[in-house]
This record gives sequence, C-alpha cells and structure tokens, in this order.
Amino acid sequence: MTVRGRFITLEGIDGAGKSSHVSYIADRVREKGRHVVETREPGGTKAGEAVRAIVLHEAMDVRTEAFLMFGARTEHVVRVIEPALAAGDWIVCDRFTDSTFAYQCGGHSLPRAMFEALERAFEPAPKPDATFLFDLAPELAFERQRGQQRTPDRFEREQIDFFRRVREAYLERARNDPKRVHVVDASGPLDQVRANLERLLVPVLA
Repeated sequence: MTVRGRFITLEGIDGAGKSSHVSYIADRVREKGRHVVETREPGGTKAGEAVRAIVLHEAMDVRTEAFLMFGARTEHVVRVIEPALAAGDWIVCDRFTDSTFAYQCGGHSLPRAMFEALERAFEPAPKPDATFLFDLAPELAFERQRGQQRTPDRFEREQIDFFRRVREAYLERARNDPKRVHVVDASGPLDQVRANLERLLVPVLA
C-alpha cells in the first residue's frame, strides 16, 4: 500500500523572499529519498498559468479575483496535487489557500463569508501538512524590491497599507493554526533566514 505523500506550502507578502526557498525545501525532502513535485499558485497547470497571467496583470473586482483563484486551485488540486499525494510524492507549493485569504480578504477586503463559501463550493482541497510563512515588515519588503529590473505585477504595485493588511491576515492565520503555520523571520540576510527555516523544517521532515 502506497503511503500518502506530504504537502508543504510557502507563504508571505511580496518581497519576503519566499520563492527563493522553494528549491531548498524540495532538495531537503529529496535528501530523505522522497520524490518531490515543485509547483505554484496561481499556476501549476496550463489553465492555472493562464489564470495567473490574467489575475496578475488585469484590473478586476475582488470577487472576480477570488472566483478565478479558487477555480484555478481546483484544477491544480485535481490534476496535480491530489494525484501526486496519492502516489506518495511530496508537494512543495509556492502559495496556496492562505494567500487567497491574505490577499483577497486581508488586502482587498473580500468578505470572509464569501471566502468560506468559495472554499466549500470549489474544493475540498487538501490541507497542507506544513506551511512556512516568511514574515517581513512591508517597509523592508518595499526596500528589497526597489531597483528590480522586471516590471511589477498589479499586486506588487499596491500601496504599503495594502501589504500591512495582507501581513496581518497572514499572521492571523498563523495564530489560528500554529501547529501547521510556522512563522519564519525573513528580516535578516539569506543565511540567517535559511537557518531560521532549517530549524523549523527539521521536525517536518522527521
């Protein structure tokens, strides 16, 4: 009988450096002899990547954002995440449902009742076994992103108050689910952040 795989997600505001740790975590899992699927949201499937391009670059009502995010997530779960977990693979995913809560509810004031209704209607999705929340003050995140060569997407162009609300929504999720959500202090240099992450990652990989 195949042992079900495990599901790890990474979260954080733009500029927290979250994505730079995806491959590190995946490599640590591979060291344990596990097969790993690296993926992201929005995205992860052909339809999801199309939704990603729309959501990140086209202005829309927050309800439209949420419908698109949950629709893309359902496709991601059905086609990628659930089959991989059932096969015994581990998933390392850059963003998942916590991002929708933080950005759409926290940042863009989507009513929480609507968020909860969409969770029930579009999913069920598997709950991550562990989530690493890279926590950083928006002021420092803005400093880190200053001078980047690429064109920022429409979320990255939001004002600092938006990211303060997003951060607080993330921290609320962490307070409400402390066994799953591990808060990583992302304010220091990369080697320090990596050490903070490793300390929290060891029991997850045990």
